[in-house]
Amino acid sequence: MSRLYAGGLGRKSGQAPGTLIHVGEKHASKVTLAIMDYTASDLRELESLTLAEALTFQASKAVTWLNVTGLSDTSTVGTLCSHFGVHTLAQEDVLHTAQRPKVDIYDDHVFMVVKMIRYDEKSRELDIEQVSLVLGDGFVITFQEKEGDVFDPVRQRIRSGKGAVRTQGADYLAYALMDAVVDNYFLALEEMGEDIEEIEAAVLEHPDNDVVSSIHHLKRELILLRRAVWPLREGFGTLMRDATALVKPGTVPFLKDLYDHTFQVMDTVETFRELVSGLLDVYISTVSNRMNQVMKVLTIISTIFIPLTFIAGIYGMNFRHMPELAFPWAYPAVLALCLLIALGMILGFRRKGWF
Repeated sequence: MSRLYAGGLGRKSGQAPGTLIHVGEKHASKVTLAIMDYTASDLRELESLTLAEALTFQASKAVTWLNVTGLSDTSTVGTLCSHFGVHTLAQEDVLHTAQRPKVDIYDDHVFMVVKMIRYDEKSRELDIEQVSLVLGDGFVITFQEKEGDVFDPVRQRIRSGKGAVRTQGADYLAYALMDAVVDNYFLALEEMGEDIEEIEAAVLEHPDNDVVSSIHHLKRELILLRRAVWPLREGFGTLMRDATALVKPGTVPFLKDLYDHTFQVMDTVETFRELVSGLLDVYISTVSNRMNQVMKVLTIISTIFIPLTFIAGIYGMNFRHMPELAFPWAYPAVLALCLLIALGMILGFRRKGWF
């Protein structure tokens, strides 16, 4: 079963639309809230807020980034979303961690689902985590399943005041967060590319069953990555075409650049899939060539021994009147004949380039 779009779907059966039920793996036992509230000249950064403290930032005149980690407490998530005016269907999707990446545009906010991906080089597996993002008037809310993310570069830019993020609005912050997610796809692809090179070397040097397992495993991970990236093209395209008042015209070129990056990721994924499929063909060819070499050697040995067996068979017959049996030098003569036949056949095979 896929790690991307499966798990716990049965719990939603029969429930009314908008029912808040957490679907997916439970990574965190409690919900933690962190705030970055900033303008071009001022920054307030608070961690481990209570729900009541977080709700007060709705009235902030600055750009507010509220990061929510842990989705197990559906009551906290629901209260927070309702207070910020998040649509009930979007709230349901936040808690449904097997959601397909998408962009939904509502009247007063934009809801986005992306897959945050990190690649484990030891296990050669993708760590896939759903990140839901709500863009509202002056605020961005991100929902993560567990601690740890790829947003530290964005946080550092906000703290240092470098770049455009401190002077732009919430729409640019949303772009920066999505850009951090997509940029991490390139890091994962770079590490997967190194693994492909290692597997390619193993296929040529010592092909075995472990190599085949590695090839099939990498193919599955590339399929997961493709399924995480492919819907983003449509989502970012929708965000550019149907840009609401929440997305300023100055942010649209950045979204277009992000849209282009998803195409680059998809091109690389498709290239890697072809390479991995090609590695399987190379493996089959390498094994077949080695088997052909073994069969060639065995065939040559068998062919050399055919006339020798014929001669040995003749003189192994126990007829009484065989004139050669009475010759004193018959035995060494037959051995010499067998040796000459074998050497002659070997030389003939070498001239033909058979070995």
